[in-house]
Amino acid sequence: MTPPAAGSADTVDWEKLRTVARDAMSRAYAPYSGFPVGVAALVDDGRIVSGCNVENASYGIGLCAECGLVSELQNTGGGRLTHFTCVDGRGEILVPCGRCRQLLYEFGGPELLLETPAGILPLAEMLPQAFGPGHLTK
Repeated sequence: MTPPAAGSADTVDWEKLRTVARDAMSRAYAPYSGFPVGVAALVDDGRIVSGCNVENASYGIGLCAECGLVSELQNTGGGRLTHFTCVDGRGEILVPCGRCRQLLYEFGGPELLLETPAGILPLAEMLPQAFGPGHLTK
């Protein structure tokens, strides 16, 4: 997949991203909630990274799918996330929770495009006035 220009939603194969997210979701470990989640994102160099949620009997230390995604991002060379999708156990589009929006902000910034049930939206609309790395240098 050729990396699209940042911010261009129409040149991205969203179906391919959803397919990768659904594949990741099929490997989720969700025995407590019964709510498997899979995510996939396009990186600025054209790679696709993915992740799934991993629950734990100690509920507070369960990992959202986005945690796995950013871990894979860093483990495979880093870069910036440009386009992101998230699916539930039925393979339907889901929006990331607030904590995960903050996590995505770190690796994609306000211009990261998210596929939502309402359409493609920039992260800036999903996490307005976000706290980011720039705040730590002021």
